[in-house]
Parts: sequence; structure tokens; C-alpha cells
Amino acid sequence: MMNQRDFRKLRRIDLYEIMLAQSQEIDALKVELAQVREELSNKEIKLKEAGSIAEAALSLTNIFEEAQKAADLYLENIKTTFGETDENEEE
Repeated sequence: MMNQRDFRKLRRIDLYEIMLAQSQEIDALKVELAQVREELSNKEIKLKEAGSIAEAALSLTNIFEEAQKAADLYLENIKTTFGETDENEEE
């Protein structure tokens, strides 16, 4: 690092070159920051979508469970109906 005394010894052209280099570095860092922010935003969106997918999967699981219950009930009713019919025919 340079101290104040070292800076005072520099010529103007040297100071301008240092300032230009710093300006270019700042510009590069701004571009990098924008890219990182965009990546972060994309990851946040993916996390939200993952949450939505998980919720959708859970909802589908519930739908399938209800459909299975309805199918079981239907089969039970069919068996009961045919069981009653078979009993009536035997009598």
C-alpha cells in the first residue's frame, strides 16, 4: 500500500493511471455484482418453484388417497349389491 508521502511523489499521469485502473476495476465489479444478483434471483425463483412442486405433489397424493377411498367404497358397494343379489337368488 502507498502512504500519503508516496502519493505526493507520484506524477499526475501516474495518479490518472491509478484512477483509471480503479475505475475499470469498479466497472468490472459492478458487472460481476449484477450477474451474482441475477443468479441469486434465479435461485430464489427455483426455490419457490420447488416449494410449489412439493405442494403440488402433496396435493396429488391427497387426491390419489381420496380416489383410492372412493374406489374402495365403490367396490365394497358392488360386492354388497352382488352379494345381496346372490343371496336373493339362492333363496
